[in-house]
Amino acid sequence: MDRTETLRPLTAEFLGSLLLAAVVIGSGIMAQRLSPDDVGLQLLENAFATALGLGVLILLLQPISGAHFNPVVTLADAFLTRAWRRVAPFAAAQIVGCIAGAILANAMFAAPIAWSTTERATPAHLLSEIIATAGLVLVIFVLARTGRGALAPVAVGAYIGAAYFFTASTSFANPAITIGRMFSDTFAGIAPASAPGFVIAQLIGGALGLAITVWLTPKHAD
Repeated sequence: MDRTETLRPLTAEFLGSLLLAAVVIGSGIMAQRLSPDDVGLQLLENAFATALGLGVLILLLQPISGAHFNPVVTLADAFLTRAWRRVAPFAAAQIVGCIAGAILANAMFAAPIAWSTTERATPAHLLSEIIATAGLVLVIFVLARTGRGALAPVAVGAYIGAAYFFTASTSFANPAITIGRMFSDTFAGIAPASAPGFVIAQLIGGALGLAITVWLTPKHAD
């Protein structure tokens, strides 16, 4: 594989992660400004935009890199396909992309680039992240291993949109987006002190989702 073919998937992961963070944080800022006195409506607006944006990004970039945008998804994919060599570069592209997307979202709304002050690392939030991430991995890889990967843009977007409401954490389910959201002191942010707990919970959830996937689909091709 030549250098261009190696860089193209990394570019897709960086760009997708950047735009995902911009969608999540930008729609959170807009929701906060449009509905300043209604947190429930803010969450609905944020979730709706994220679900649609994520679906579009997966549809756009899935043929190029697999549209992971998430180190947990990359790790799960590597476990199933033995593509371990791309874990580190994909994760780096995803993390840098999410940080850049957070900075871009702040800039679009003339919001200061500052550490978030939103504390989230309660036991309920961490349990929620385990469940949210396990469910995300389950959706992605059961579809892939049963020949229905083409449904991922709709299914993943719908799942994340729903998980905004059925989890106490609003379903970050992604270490890269967790890191990116530290850089925005807005509705969608997370305080740096809360981020390590979220990342650990997401890794646990990813492992749980992968174990369930393998149990449910042991004979299906990856």
